[in-house]
Amino acid sequence: MDRSSRLRRLGVLAVVAVLAAACGSGDRGANPDGGGGGQATTSAPAAAAFGDLPSPCGGGDAKGATDQGVTDTSITIAYGDDRGFTGSPGLSHEIGDAVKAMIGWCNEQGGINGREIVGDFYDAKITETNNVMTEACGSAFMLVGQGWAFDSTGEQTRVACNLVSVQTYSVSPEFANGPMQYQAVPNPADETVGAFFAQFAKLHPDKIKKAAQYTTTLATENYSTRRGVEAARPFGWEWLPCTQTVNYFGEPDYKPFMQKLKDCGAEVVWFTLSAGPQLYNALQAANQVDFHPIWLTETNNYVRGFAEFNSNGLADNVYVRTAYVPMEQADRVPAVKQYIEIVEADGGDTSQLGMQATSSFLLWATAAKKCGSTLTRQCMVNELSKVTEWTGGGLHAATNPGENHGPECGMLLRMKGTEYVQEFPEKVGEFDCSPSYTVKLPDDFVTVELTADRISTNYLTDKVIKPQA
Repeated sequence: MDRSSRLRRLGVLAVVAVLAAACGSGDRGANPDGGGGGQATTSAPAAAAFGDLPSPCGGGDAKGATDQGVTDTSITIAYGDDRGFTGSPGLSHEIGDAVKAMIGWCNEQGGINGREIVGDFYDAKITETNNVMTEACGSAFMLVGQGWAFDSTGEQTRVACNLVSVQTYSVSPEFANGPMQYQAVPNPADETVGAFFAQFAKLHPDKIKKAAQYTTTLATENYSTRRGVEAARPFGWEWLPCTQTVNYFGEPDYKPFMQKLKDCGAEVVWFTLSAGPQLYNALQAANQVDFHPIWLTETNNYVRGFAEFNSNGLADNVYVRTAYVPMEQADRVPAVKQYIEIVEADGGDTSQLGMQATSSFLLWATAAKKCGSTLTRQCMVNELSKVTEWTGGGLHAATNPGENHGPECGMLLRMKGTEYVQEFPEKVGEFDCSPSYTVKLPDDFVTVELTADRISTNYLTDKVIKPQA
């Protein structure tokens, strides 16, 4: 059976469930209380699993202060998000909620080979990434499941202190292809996933001839938008010369921007800006100037708060791409159901970003278990580089973290009222897969120089930790 067929079979498992957790408001900006869920037991309970993944957590007799942050009894990891960003309070807080809950879930089983996981939480607040990276460099064994939108500002610091990362997501090219980094669903700088552009073209072949971009002044977000434009080119998209760029920290009036898109004749607008005041204001302004295009966006906008915003129907034409099983389809997918239950039981909020964080945590824990007593950053790099097929126990379509390749599958969701529904493919629960959906980005678009192994040379030194046979 080929890889695409296997992924379709994975997708068939997904059917309907109600998402119980709400995405947070401003009070969700609070620290999620770092430690993450209690002391490890000395022996594991009955054998556990996460979806179809045997649990990497459990008791054991691992010993030794083998690396920074590792002792006979504990492993200290750093994680975090941007929840304290004043421009969008609570931003991406579901990432930290997920990692905290998974630390607790793992410790209840005995930790990693008997070592308790201690999680130190860092709120980068968009603008403080390098500060929190500097702090993490001084104490953490590794970065695990963090998601910091301005990741480019901390990359030089991370590489200099050899802080290995298994992040939730990457944005900047220097980090997405950086040394010593792995991600459950890779987002490399030199290739991207074009599945959703191909799928949208099948649904609306005429509208893609009148596409426009809506972006912001945040460099990393702007880069993600342009990256999508490149991913769309092989599938017949044509872009109008009226890209609108707004201040990431807000505009006094969004109507002029929406009016320009309307006057340009845009019928579909591509954006990657995360759900929050800036996006909500834009949608409201579009309605005020009688502009009603189809909006196409990234996975980061699959969040409960965005659906709740749409009680007035202003976002009914928003399409969201995903390579994850939607939470609304959790009943027949144990991994998705477990994710929701584990995070809610810990008092956290759920979203697709939280699912990404969960998958990356499990990727890290699986490699850490294999290292046993010899838990070093070198061993982790060795083990992570061997993982060439990964689904997070069934949370998403298969990816290749060890070689930094994303999924070849996807589906399109559409906002309808306060729910996300599957729009493509037609059969609910299936992913649409094709090797052609992996798009090689042009050399002049890849803004970092890469080695033959596709590693960014920006901050590369001869001291970085490389995989060893």
